[in-house]
Amino acid sequence: MAISLEQLQAWIGRTETVGDVVGATPVKALDATLDHPAREVGQGTVLPPLWHWLYFLPLHRQSEIGADGHAKRGGFLPPVPLPRRMWAGSQFEFRAPLRVGDAVERTSTIADVSLKEGRSGPLVFVKVRHDLRCNGAAEPAIVEFHDIVYREARRSGDVEPPPQRAETAAGWRREVVPDDVLLFRYSALTFNGHRIHYDRKYVTGVEGYPGLVVHGPLIATLLLDLLRRQAPEAEVASFRFKAVRPTFDLHPFHVQGQPAADGKSVRLWASDHEGWLTMDAVATLGGS
Repeated sequence: MAISLEQLQAWIGRTETVGDVVGATPVKALDATLDHPAREVGQGTVLPPLWHWLYFLPLHRQSEIGADGHAKRGGFLPPVPLPRRMWAGSQFEFRAPLRVGDAVERTSTIADVSLKEGRSGPLVFVKVRHDLRCNGAAEPAIVEFHDIVYREARRSGDVEPPPQRAETAAGWRREVVPDDVLLFRYSALTFNGHRIHYDRKYVTGVEGYPGLVVHGPLIATLLLDLLRRQAPEAEVASFRFKAVRPTFDLHPFHVQGQPAADGKSVRLWASDHEGWLTMDAVATLGGS
């Protein structure tokens, strides 16, 4: 498949701005989905880190949706001619809190487009920057970089990269059962139509995976949720994660954490039922 990097890089600098209001119902719904006790969520309630993903939902018309459940290529994102699209990782700066009732504006910019040759063919990486500003503020409350990777369709002879063994010495550890209901609820909350998360016939027959794929953003949210459960007073100043290996709904998986000795950061990671590393992350702590 011919890929014109020059054509795709013409999208660099393209911007898109959307607005939303931080409502209470999505917060209550994600609380329930993550199995937290019911709580009062009123005006001024602070959103935990990453919960801004409950807003700015991708409201594409049904006629604009492609065969995989994502929006058709082109528009804001470059028209990469590769069928598989995955969330490879993200980096965040949390500069100020988002609160229920805030009017928030998100400006997205295509920051970079690059092409690499992988084991199974070409890989196109697109980096998107999101700046979230609250209530007309000049400076962003959150700066997010989103790394997207596009790949060719899976083939029977593809050679996958060797798995990495996850660390076992974790101060914090929690088992997660990724059943169909959990994946459906998270897809619904984020209005994510990607069929790999709910359509078993599609994901096994077309994408070639053994089961439903657990959302990368859900795993990242569960990692920071582990930190929140173990250290509820901690303030997250920055966070970065990298998706290492897909996680499927066929078995429970684990989210784990280990605070640094100086108390300034927490190493967080996820592993599958065989002990392979699936996501690697670091949270930097701020505050007093």
